Amino acid sequence: MKKVIFALAAALLTLASCGVGNVSVNSGKADKAYLSFSAAKSQDILVTVDGKEYKTETLKVKGWSGNKSLKDIANNVITLEPGTHTVVVKDQAGKELTSQKVFISAQEHKMIGLEL
Repeated sequence: MKKVIFALAAALLTLASCGVGNVSVNSGKADKAYLSFSAAKSQDILVTVDGKEYKTETLKVKGWSGNKSLKDIANNVITLEPGTHTVVVKDQAGKELTSQKVFISAQEHKMIGLEL
């Protein structure tokens, strides 16, 4: 009888100590989207996205290849939340170059070509 009680106690102790508890895992990529502008030549531009202004410059089309990392062009990238955005681009003189609505998915880098 003592062996049965001891075996039951050992089994309960073993099962009680195997609890998983609360586990939180945070992984994956950031929920961000990226926007850049290309043109035949590098030029300073003023970009308005959903009413917020950004000063940046265009990337030269000949110098741009889609496999460049964001680190290589970080000064020319606008980081946004994914979704639909209203984008207005003006040159330094205030002339509107383009105005459009764009949808950008998470982790997408959208390149908008400009005619200067």
